[in-house]
Amino acid sequence: MSTKKSIDREQITISNITIDIVRKDIKNIHLAVYPPSGRVRIAAPLQVKDDAIRLFAISKLSWIRRNQRKFAEQERLPAREYKQRESHYFQGKRYLLRIHEADSPPRVVLRNKTYLDLYVRPGTPPEKRHEVMTRWYRTQLKKQIPPLIEKWEKIMEVCLNGWQIRQMKTRWGSCNPDQKQIRLNLELAKKPDTCLEYILVHEMVHLLERHHNDIFVAYMDKFLPNWRQLKVELNKLPVRHEEWGY
Repeated sequence: MSTKKSIDREQITISNITIDIVRKDIKNIHLAVYPPSGRVRIAAPLQVKDDAIRLFAISKLSWIRRNQRKFAEQERLPAREYKQRESHYFQGKRYLLRIHEADSPPRVVLRNKTYLDLYVRPGTPPEKRHEVMTRWYRTQLKKQIPPLIEKWEKIMEVCLNGWQIRQMKTRWGSCNPDQKQIRLNLELAKKPDTCLEYILVHEMVHLLERHHNDIFVAYMDKFLPNWRQLKVELNKLPVRHEEWGY
């Protein structure tokens, strides 16, 4: 998602649905329903009147409700306690965590198709176990990203100046077209590699088109024809227990 500064923010409520309104220097009205809670957001041009926005929202109520139901049915992962045989995901696959206490540096080993082995010192609390796992996820994601960037730079004929991994609570990725830099959510390490690639392509397309308009969609269709299917797959996967604003 491109980094575009919002001019104004407000809210309206229609049929018990609260809708965030963001006014921007754009040409068309854009509607989105975000996982996991089904938050609704309308981005509207500066000159569009309130009544026009309300009528637009009313016309889209059935679409909004349908997408909110999808997210309501999405599986939620409870808060991780980092204990024996707890479920953890890596590259879209579910693994059982095995805790090994030993007087040695902490590490994580992907043992086979079933187990993730976490080695920690005796008495290591859950928050420290979380830190070890987070470092491991970051390391794995750092290995996945460079080959994908190299691949898509050639296909799109663009060049990134840099990329970062962030623990983001509001989106899967972001792009700064002016600086030619992207950020990717650390949680993507837990998703299938095809979903990671979809988000990467999405953000890199913003180097060619800043806004989510017809030109942007045309680029996505050209470079990644199955991107809609991948988006659905990404949003069907289990999400963390906390509320997201993406």
